[in-house]
Amino acid sequence: MSTPLADRVRPRSLEEMVGQEHLLGEGALLRRVARGKNIPNMIFYGPSGVGKTTAARIIAAAAGKKLERLNGTTASTGDIKAIIAGRDGFDALDGVLLYLDEIQYLNKKQQQTLLEFIEDGSITLIASTTENPYFYVYNAILSRSTVFEFKPVSAGEIEKGLRRALEILREEDPGVEAEEGVLPHIAAGCGGDVRKAINALELIWLGAAPREDGKKLLTLEDAKAASQRSAMRYDREGDEHYDLLSALQKSIRGSDPDAGLHYLGRLLEAGDLLSPCRRLLVIAAEDVGLAYPLAMAVVKACVDSALQLGLPEAQIPLAEAVVLMATAPKSNSANAGIEAAMADIRAGKAGPVPRCLQNKHFDGADAKVRGQFYRYPHDFPGHWVAQQYLPDALVGTTYYRWGENKTEQAARAYWEAVKGAGKS
Repeated sequence: MSTPLADRVRPRSLEEMVGQEHLLGEGALLRRVARGKNIPNMIFYGPSGVGKTTAARIIAAAAGKKLERLNGTTASTGDIKAIIAGRDGFDALDGVLLYLDEIQYLNKKQQQTLLEFIEDGSITLIASTTENPYFYVYNAILSRSTVFEFKPVSAGEIEKGLRRALEILREEDPGVEAEEGVLPHIAAGCGGDVRKAINALELIWLGAAPREDGKKLLTLEDAKAASQRSAMRYDREGDEHYDLLSALQKSIRGSDPDAGLHYLGRLLEAGDLLSPCRRLLVIAAEDVGLAYPLAMAVVKACVDSALQLGLPEAQIPLAEAVVLMATAPKSNSANAGIEAAMADIRAGKAGPVPRCLQNKHFDGADAKVRGQFYRYPHDFPGHWVAQQYLPDALVGTTYYRWGENKTEQAARAYWEAVKGAGKS
């Protein structure tokens, strides 16, 4: 069975790697660390196909330590214990360097098994993960490691890798050529994943029909077919899911309808209908709020319609909701008010409900002053009368502050007039 092209192209030095200039460029911290012999415990975090495993292998191979490899998807506690037992061998006098791919799949007990030996320096850990390590890696290991974030590789850098891959193909298949635009199209359509781009190039090569002269031509048409939807990075349980939802909300909050539609489109293109529906309802309350209270009703109607219609038609009412809220006035006054109230409650600032608001109409024998003394606002002009509503410990506390928008300012003017007249 032939080795995949992505493995044949895998760089053997940091200089051959593409992308990650912020980590591996000349003078960057990880580049300087990699040149030394004292390798610290490190965790490489980022999406798949961006060079985490390659960088870890290159650094590990140059470290001068006994190299062990495990993959979190298949490793058992027995595998970990075998590595620990092997650290006493002659070939491990300088210590063991463990390269652990997909560390997020190890359970807490398995990670704890490594901890003692990481701590005393007999094992140096280089781990990689596609998930946020602060959620999936045991805190004690995190505190003894440095996290380096790898980012999606730019199309320009991926194109460099594709050129190198094409040269390797030419060594095996002399005369193979690519039409103009093939490599840029693949590079732009792989979502920053170098491995995915090289796999697409290999697929086109394998499927290319020989011309009359016996040579293969990689066509732009095949490149388009091979890279359909490949730019999508999405995992409903992973970071990308929450990044897209966060970007959707922040774009609408920032009143950018174009960005809002973009992120909605990415969620829907991945087949996720429920998540954007839920997030749009949150945005209506949290970010548009009292500046345009009707937005909640409109967005709810759009969401209900989308759920009834299903994809692809659901995109129409959801797009309407996005544009409506992105272009609407904004207010977070209600949300800020409840957050402040909840903070006081958690801090123990509460106290008994004032007697006039209690749901009882009699007093015990120990009451010094009997009677509920509740004043019914509808019996007074303007349907308002001054009385105490907050507990004694919080009298005078302000949680809600009027938003600077037409709707809330109109309500403010109304109530200031009513309450001012009621006090006179």
